[in-house]
Amino acid sequence: MNHTTLSPIQNLAQEETGAVAMEFGLVAIVFITMLLGMLDIGQVTYTQAVLNGAAQEVARSSSLESRNTAAADADIERLVKTIAPNAKVTPRRVSYYDFADIGRAEKWTDEDSDGECNNDENFVDENGNGEWDADIGLVDDIGGASDVVIYTVSVEYKPLFAIPFVDNEDSKRELSTTIVKKNQPFQRQAEYDTSTGVCS
Repeated sequence: MNHTTLSPIQNLAQEETGAVAMEFGLVAIVFITMLLGMLDIGQVTYTQAVLNGAAQEVARSSSLESRNTAAADADIERLVKTIAPNAKVTPRRVSYYDFADIGRAEKWTDEDSDGECNNDENFVDENGNGEWDADIGLVDDIGGASDVVIYTVSVEYKPLFAIPFVDNEDSKRELSTTIVKKNQPFQRQAEYDTSTGVCS
């Protein structure tokens, strides 16, 4: 029976080969994780840039008399989905008479000084929606001539690149952008409503 014995140099070469394979495996895991992380960051950054640019254009076109907001919102969704195919895109508009109205409550008589319209206190229904509002803005409203519109677009999507050793099952990226525009004065601006109501 012929037994081959390895010289000390051959033994060392085999041990080094095993060590190199192990080191390569460790380095490869770190490298691939970093690469996928950079790809994820790149997708987030690019999606945000496209969202910002598209929202600016839509907000501008929505301020014109000839606006078609449904088509404009569909354009944003189409553009975002070229980068994040499974994205859920949610547009929201809030219209105000003037910049000074943003975040302002409708006028009311705060008889009990509690900061809320209640206990049969009278209010002026300035936005004409039939109820007192802590924020006078009309939600999901494109506004009229010369009105101020806050246009917000939110995007939620699952990343294309799953990162190893991370629970990607429920991972989502959430982005948003907000644009404020004043509608063009294509006709006379509607005045505040002067009808009154009573808070319960």
